[in-house]
Amino acid sequence: MVSVYELVEKARKTGKVEKGTNEVTKAIERGTAKLVVYATDVEPKEVVQHIPILCKEKSIACAEADKKEKLGISVGLGVKCASVAIINAGDAEKDLESFIKSMKK
Repeated sequence: MVSVYELVEKARKTGKVEKGTNEVTKAIERGTAKLVVYATDVEPKEVVQHIPILCKEKSIACAEADKKEKLGISVGLGVKCASVAIINAGDAEKDLESFIKSMKK
């Protein structure tokens, strides 16, 4: 199974990914996000604290990443990134489906 970072990178290259907490929050509220990933090392925690709650309300899969620096790299930024939303997985669609299934176990 692919890691969350590999999944985000593959989706970025062949699909559509939103970057940053504001854009991710909008994607959740609009219901366009298929998977949301947020970094657990964000300070202050309140920056991303609302994300898993919103995802649960909208029935959107939500995963944690341990490092915002690695999340930023996987999404193609030269800086750290607190959260990412996969809108269109592109070639990573099958990987996305299996990743979400494995989260539910």
